Amino acid sequence: MKNNEKNSNKKIAGIYYFASLCFYIAAIINFINGDNNSMAVLFLCLGSSNLCLGSVYLNKDKDNGNNNDKK
Repeated sequence: MKNNEKNSNKKIAGIYYFASLCFYIAAIINFINGDNNSMAVLFLCLGSSNLCLGSVYLNKDKDNGNNNDKK
């Protein structure tokens, strides 16, 4: 894998992590306010899904690096 592809995967993972942080903050604010608990749960789920997607992009670099070493 080229170095540019590794950097782009890290940038995409960073964007997903930042989005998950924003969703978690929005969920905390909605839980504290108390009037939009359903939106808080939705933001919590969206934050968790973005966190998982970010880890997938980081593991994509590790998996491709291990496959190239075995060949």
